[in-house]
Amino acid sequence: MLAGKRVLLIIGGGIAAYKSLELIRLLQKAGCSVVPVLTRAGAEFVTPLSVSALSGHKVFQDLFDLTDEAEMGHIQLSRAADLLVVAPGTADLMAKMATGRSDDLASTLLLATDKRVLVAPAMNVRMWQHPATQRNLATLRDDGVLMVGPNEGEMACGEHGPGRMAEPAEIVAAVGAALGAGPLAGRHVLVTSGPTHEPIDPVRYIANRSSGAQGSAIAVALRDLGARVTFVTGPATVPAPGGVDVVRVETAAQMLAGVQAALPADAAVMAAAVADWRVANAGAQKMKKDGAGQAPRLDFAENADILATVSRGAMRPRLVIGFAAETERVVEHATAKRLRKGCDWIVANDVSPATGIMGGVENAVTVISDAGADVWPRMTKDAVARRLAEKIAEALQ
Repeated sequence: MLAGKRVLLIIGGGIAAYKSLELIRLLQKAGCSVVPVLTRAGAEFVTPLSVSALSGHKVFQDLFDLTDEAEMGHIQLSRAADLLVVAPGTADLMAKMATGRSDDLASTLLLATDKRVLVAPAMNVRMWQHPATQRNLATLRDDGVLMVGPNEGEMACGEHGPGRMAEPAEIVAAVGAALGAGPLAGRHVLVTSGPTHEPIDPVRYIANRSSGAQGSAIAVALRDLGARVTFVTGPATVPAPGGVDVVRVETAAQMLAGVQAALPADAAVMAAAVADWRVANAGAQKMKKDGAGQAPRLDFAENADILATVSRGAMRPRLVIGFAAETERVVEHATAKRLRKGCDWIVANDVSPATGIMGGVENAVTVISDAGADVWPRMTKDAVARRLAEKIAEALQ
């Protein structure tokens, strides 16, 4: 799968560093050459001897090694590989990457490279959930850095939650996807995301509470499986991911035009929360109060149904997936919507305020298809995205 490929593996300082040894073995088994870089903290968990023995390469540790630096070794190292992999990606390494710091060999390589970078985050759950780490994560994704994991589970410290490094086999799959060898390599997937804003006048608009987090996560997961992703997004609060073709829109009409321009595609994931109505008599100037307590009259018109248009269009993708955000009788309403729209799957969820799903970091979905309703447990939106992307890859085989 990875024959002839060359990976520069940066091993950070965390207990998950022991997994890097198995990762080296699996990458080599897939035909990949692994050149290891061990941070000072990483060497507290695995030894240079064990890393070198498994990789068959010298372990690089020091920035100011005179032999290597005589020919600017850190530049050569950073660019000779096909992909840089950081595993484990500690909070410190991610912070350095996000802020452009380069005070050791690993961070200098990451700053000097012109190749793609894949990070497997690993840290305590509180560190992962800290606002600073999440800001750094958003910055890295916006810069086009690829992510695999973290997973949820028991920590070495005894706590439970997201922060466990992805398993070596998962990282190998992500490496394959990043190098164009993933299960969606050669596929084009269209993803819509975020809300739409329907103008009332030049100042005011009608919108909804969608943050775009789930759509963005889906685009990332599809990208990481090797797909070329066209990401048509409304004015979401979550930044668009790197490594995808971004089309920014405001209104439902603009989103429909963006979607149609992006076709043909192998699959379409319509995760956007598109406004059902627009103001037909939107003001050309800001509306003013008249002092008499008379509210302006707003005439509403129904927006085009983007999901139904794509599902029944001449350039219909092989797989069309809609979303149904409901507040009651979720499965019943979503099942009827799938038949009405003509799509293959509907991803349904309950967005009642009490669930905290709309605008939150978790989701609980039911995937409805011809086979029936598949209820997934509540998990992070990133985890939902990865599971959905894998299901899409299976369907397109």
